[in-house]
Amino acid sequence: MGKAERTRQFIIEQSAPVFNVKGLAATAMSDVMGITKMAKGGLYGHFESKEDLSRAVVDYNISLLISKVSQVVAGAETAREKLFAMLDLFSTPVQFPVEGGCPLLNFGAESDDTNPEIKKKVRETILGAQKRIANIILDGIEKGEFKPNFDSKTFAIKTMTIIEGGTLIGRVLGSNSQMKLMMDMLKKEIEEELI
Repeated sequence: MGKAERTRQFIIEQSAPVFNVKGLAATAMSDVMGITKMAKGGLYGHFESKEDLSRAVVDYNISLLISKVSQVVAGAETAREKLFAMLDLFSTPVQFPVEGGCPLLNFGAESDDTNPEIKKKVRETILGAQKRIANIILDGIEKGEFKPNFDSKTFAIKTMTIIEGGTLIGRVLGSNSQMKLMMDMLKKEIEEELI
């Protein structure tokens, strides 16, 4: 990675939490200048516009989230353990695994009526996450861990909906207690599907 690429990556990594906390519209280039200690001209030497930086930051935050999920899933052996590890990762919305909260929730809510490109990225990520959850279940069925009639698609949709809704509620209330109830409910449902 050359110096220009390293500087570009530095700008993205430093400003990603700011965008995730303040939002795409509310984050100003002066915020980015403050966090990176770079002049405006230096920033625009790496990004054509704030929108260009915004797209890079959304990609970075989403990639960071996917990476954290991949790490916990890779550390588990059985399908049950993989699902539990994923649920545990999201069980504390107040201490969300990505600084500033869930980028899918934050950027999705902000862009649903204003930015079709970012909305599409968030949509694809949600659908990808649902597919990943469903595939873990299907793998568990194939290996004889889960009952053959475990509805992988419905469970995946339910899980993502609970994670996103529970994250919003937990962060607004400043409490992890309601999400813990939801995660325990999902874990119980997984246990009931074991052979």
